[in-house]
Amino acid sequence: MSDSAAPLAQDPYEAFRFRDYRFYAAGNFLSVIGRQMVAVAIGWEVYQRALPGGKAYAASMLGYVGLVGALPTILFAIPAGQAADRYDRRQIQLVNQLLCSLSSVGLVVWSHQHASFAWMFTLLFLSGITRTFSWAARTPFMSNLVPAGALSNAVTWNSSLFQGACVLGPALGGFLVKVGFPFIYALDAVLALMFFILLLPIQPRTGGAKRPRQGWSDLFSGIRFVFHTKPILATITLDLFAVLFGGATALLPIFADQILHSDSVAFGCLRAAPSVGAVAMGLLMAYLPPMKNVGKSMLHAVAWFGVATILFGVSKWFWLSMVALALTGAVDTVSVVVRHTLVQLLTPDAMRGRVSA
Repeated sequence: MSDSAAPLAQDPYEAFRFRDYRFYAAGNFLSVIGRQMVAVAIGWEVYQRALPGGKAYAASMLGYVGLVGALPTILFAIPAGQAADRYDRRQIQLVNQLLCSLSSVGLVVWSHQHASFAWMFTLLFLSGITRTFSWAARTPFMSNLVPAGALSNAVTWNSSLFQGACVLGPALGGFLVKVGFPFIYALDAVLALMFFILLLPIQPRTGGAKRPRQGWSDLFSGIRFVFHTKPILATITLDLFAVLFGGATALLPIFADQILHSDSVAFGCLRAAPSVGAVAMGLLMAYLPPMKNVGKSMLHAVAWFGVATILFGVSKWFWLSMVALALTGAVDTVSVVVRHTLVQLLTPDAMRGRVSA
């Protein structure tokens, strides 16, 4: 495959005709596998270590893990988006992959030494800041790797690969728990370094130092752009409320242990289930023609997301829970592809970092 090859009509592999996208996709895939393994390991280790203090204490500790993971996004998403528009997005990701690797090395020490939860929360918070800046640069960076005509295909494949990594990562994490938590954290550090290496030869088509620099006075211009661009505002708002009130992954260790009476392997499978559905839907969307009525499709997707979440909440059978979670992932992929494609196509390159954030 070469960059000069003319893409076929409705070519399902169009994005992979471009070398830089292949490098980026491979590195991102490996990185997400590592982060998903860490999410499983952290959830299970915290739950097991906190359970002697009582079920309520274990549940609250899992809630704190989710809170510490969300706080960096809440606090730093806006400045991260500004940084993605002001500085070289590739350089931002290179630095962040090194920092992510170091944070995982810190988790190795924390787990091996059986240190206090305070150290773990500190490492997760710092890692969360790093990932916030990385994700703010990563989403618009992808639009610099392929021409506009291949962007929808690249977004679809990016979502599919992400969800595929979210299948493999939790499943591997659930099995590797038996090997040891420090091993999982060390493996994530290695995968982050592999993404760093794959980023080195990439030369974006636009962006980086050639982009007009933005002043920090434009910090909230992304918010203003979103509010004035109704298609983006509608899709982001709809998806926000669906995920805000429908997310169940933070409490999966409790569901696996106390409701489904399963072990760490089953927990890893439950964590991977939404991504199984997402991969299936992503592959289907890659082969089908582009959606014509995206608004109606997204409304249906959000409605089915709610139905599947309710089904998971009332289920007491492992396989029914798996099916319900897989359905949430499948329909969520529709809204992800619609939202990301609209954001990248309707937003000027100089503002994509802030709008994505």
